[in-house]
Parts: sequence; structure tokens; C-alpha cells
Amino acid sequence: MKPIPNAEGRRINWPNYKTGVRNIYFRMKAERDFASIGIELGHSDEELQELYFDQFSLFRKMLEGTLEEEWEWKLLDQNEFGQPVSRIEKVLPNVNVMNPDDWPEIISFLKPRIIALDEFWGIVKPGFES
Repeated sequence: MKPIPNAEGRRINWPNYKTGVRNIYFRMKAERDFASIGIELGHSDEELQELYFDQFSLFRKMLEGTLEEEWEWKLLDQNEFGQPVSRIEKVLPNVNVMNPDDWPEIISFLKPRIIALDEFWGIVKPGFES
């Protein structure tokens, strides 16, 4: 993905995508039993986390239109450390990052979605900056 520029034509570190807004993260995971990609809202104040989630809900049709699919929306879920987070994500089950035979499927799953998230974020980011 290194040679692929972001929606604004700039060079970007795709695996460590920086949204530029505190407590809003784009997460890509490839584990032993799944791969996933999503937006994670990690503000420690649950009310602010819910506010961000509601703000994303206003852009749901635009997000799913850009992604060309529906994602799962989870308000006040928990991360692997037991901290409250809210997520908007898509999961690819039954793949194993340790199995090289699964790599093409994992890459084909993650790549178009992170590019679409970047395109979406370029449009809506100003609404989250203030």
C-alpha cells in the first residue's frame, strides 16, 4: 500500500493511519482467527464517546455509500484491555494472519476499505475537529 496516496494525494502510513482528531482511530487488525477494520472511538468520557458516535451516525449513509456495504455499529463496547470504546467495524472471520495462504484474502479485505475510509474521512473530518 506504500505507493498509494491518500484521498488528498499525499503519502500516508496506511497501517498506522492518523485521523488527526484525538480519540478517533482507524484500526486494522489481522489475528489468528479474523481480520477487521473499523473506526474506534476511545474517549475516556463515555458521554463524549457517545456524542462522537452520534455524530458518525449522522454520516452513516455517506459512510456506507463510500464503503459500498453496511458495517456493525457498537456503542460503548470494550476493547481488549476492558476499556469502554465505541466501534464501527467490519470483520472478516475464519482467516489466520499466520497462514500465508490467507494473506491475499486479508489484504483484499483491508485495502479497499482503508482507502474508502480515507476518502470518507477527507469529507467529514472538519465536522469532528471543533
